[in-house]
Amino acid sequence: MSLLVHPSTENITLVGLLGALADPVRLLIVVGLLKGQGCMSCAEASPCPGIAKSTLSNHFRMLRQAGLIRTTKRGVEHRNVVRKDEIDALFPGLLELVVKLAEKESAENRPVGGDGGWPRSVGP
Repeated sequence: MSLLVHPSTENITLVGLLGALADPVRLLIVVGLLKGQGCMSCAEASPCPGIAKSTLSNHFRMLRQAGLIRTTKRGVEHRNVVRKDEIDALFPGLLELVVKLAEKESAENRPVGGDGGWPRSVGP
């Protein structure tokens, strides 16, 4: 059994958050989690149905290490939630701006995150 490591609030940095969000798949995962109801499993939060489980697992690990999400294990599932309150306390308005810009790119039918992203509606 692997231990899920989460940085403490004081170890969350703007550079770490933005670095994690720079990847279009991770950006879509975070936007999906913010738009979703409560916590979601990795499969539920996946923006691309055909993505390999190992790749998806790596994306969630990167988001967790950056301090963007908190992951808990329930049975065989990993449940994920954005650490919104903690991030908002450190960087007010950052997550709202990220969602707004991702939705704008999606509405303009541009790949979210620039080159290499997949167009997708981020709304429910």
